Amino acid sequence: QVQLVESGGGLVQAGGSLRLPCAASGIFININTMGWYRQVPGKQRELVADITSVGSTNYADSVKGRFTVSRDNAKKMVYLQMNSLKPEDTAVYYCNAGVLTYIGGIFRSADYWGQGTQVTVSS
Repeated sequence: QVQLVESGGGLVQAGGSLRLPCAASGIFININTMGWYRQVPGKQRELVADITSVGSTNYADSVKGRFTVSRDNAKKMVYLQMNSLKPEDTAVYYCNAGVLTYIGGIFRSADYWGQGTQVTVSS
């Protein structure tokens, strides 16, 4: 199956930076869009940023100019560089990938999620 594993979360002061890597593993044909979402208790999970297989990016308005999403297709990795962090960026950050698999003679495209990593920004 497909697994996504995030790392890099932690506690940082406002104005600081963190870099979140996410590694994809498993048996699949290819990975389409990869991205990062975040969620705080009591709220819906929201898109932070995503990137297509050819490098087109999309950002939430709240992080534009501060966060940068990138990927390394050869290493099956996606990264989120977070600069100028604010307390309102505090959340659990989840890696997401749209993955095409071929199992049992059937092609299947599905979204996969990592387990999440906590980012806490203190004021």
